[in-house]
Amino acid sequence: MKTLILGISAFLLTAFSYQKSNNLSGGWETKTDEGLIGQWIMVEKHFAVTFYKGNEFKYTYGGSWNLTDNNQIQITYEFHTDDKEKVGMTEKLDFVLKGQKLEIGDLTWKRTDENKPGELAGAWVITGRERNGEMNSMTPGARKTMKILSGTYFQWIAYNSETGNFMGTGGGDYTTKSGKYTEIIKFFSRDSSRVGAELSFDYQLKNGEWHHSGKSSKGDPIYEIWSDRVDLGI
Repeated sequence: MKTLILGISAFLLTAFSYQKSNNLSGGWETKTDEGLIGQWIMVEKHFAVTFYKGNEFKYTYGGSWNLTDNNQIQITYEFHTDDKEKVGMTEKLDFVLKGQKLEIGDLTWKRTDENKPGELAGAWVITGRERNGEMNSMTPGARKTMKILSGTYFQWIAYNSETGNFMGTGGGDYTTKSGKYTEIIKFFSRDSSRVGAELSFDYQLKNGEWHHSGKSSKGDPIYEIWSDRVDLGI
């Protein structure tokens, strides 16, 4: 009987933790006293936070996350443009979830997508890219390019989680309709002149992989394959 009770208790704790985790997943937005806009994407196991003002990118950080038994968000940094030394470190954040608002520290984040994930929501890493008509496989390691999506927000990040080196990022809003994936850029670390641009691509999900084709922001033809990080176990 004692074993049964412990088993039921563990199950209820896991179910409660999953429900809380699921309630936190999605897209969130905040505005600081300095006028910075914050975008936070939380999906299963992974997250990314970015702050920008107008067309000026400020900083971004992200990595993995989970809920602790003490009702805290535990995050481990894989990239951090404002403090490279934090890469690899773990922190715990107290939070209060009130309906569509999430309070952490001095900031209040508002849900932007009603937790409606859509078929592309998740954390993806690039595993294939076509060059000269031939698809080349790529094996993600410490150096990776990730694209993370909520129901409405997207962000891509190129970084090295071992060295802390950061190569670039961009993101904003996106839509999917009739096989078309469209990005509306709100921030771009490498070239602020691209903010406001709208890019449309063809997309398909094949065997759990995201096939992405069209033209890049520079106008070059692209065909990429993205794989789910959870499926890859990384």
